[in-house]
Amino acid sequence: MNIVLFHSTHGLRPAVCQAADRLRAAGHEVWTPDLFEGRTFETVEEGTEYNEQVGKDELLKRAVLAAAPYSERGLVYAGFSLGASIAQTLALGDEKARGLLLLHGTSDIAPNASVDGLPVQLHVAEPDPFETDDWLSAWYLQMGRAGADVEVYRYAGAGHLYTDPGLPDYDEEAAEATWRVALGFLETL
Repeated sequence: MNIVLFHSTHGLRPAVCQAADRLRAAGHEVWTPDLFEGRTFETVEEGTEYNEQVGKDELLKRAVLAAAPYSERGLVYAGFSLGASIAQTLALGDEKARGLLLLHGTSDIAPNASVDGLPVQLHVAEPDPFETDDWLSAWYLQMGRAGADVEVYRYAGAGHLYTDPGLPDYDEEAAEATWRVALGFLETL
């Protein structure tokens, strides 16, 4: 499977590269675009400040340009938190998308979004301050209306970015469970 994996608001950290290596070891081809042009951030606040300076449109432009050389192959779009929201936006706009793997994040859905049974898997902490229950319920219904085939996995007690061993949110048990399920999902695509 061809996968483009987008980083979180912390930037292209070692955990993203480790995740890509895990996916490659399972036989996938993976690209990890650096949307922050080499910058990484220790805190969500620092990353969010940079993200706001660059702007959502510019980040999406960078993501589209990074994915474009591979999109004809039929990509699985994947991402962590901010990267998940970017992956979702790109996947919903790419008729050749093969799947969408969301780790720790979702995004608004355009009212006219339409896909034909796009397989989508979301892994998120429970509770998650960035992905509240009300938001996730509405998101799930909207994705269904758009035509996506959605699976949601919640991890009680885990922190927001629980798959990143370099952050305080890290939860090894939840991270390993996430990767087991996600790798199984990718095998079905």
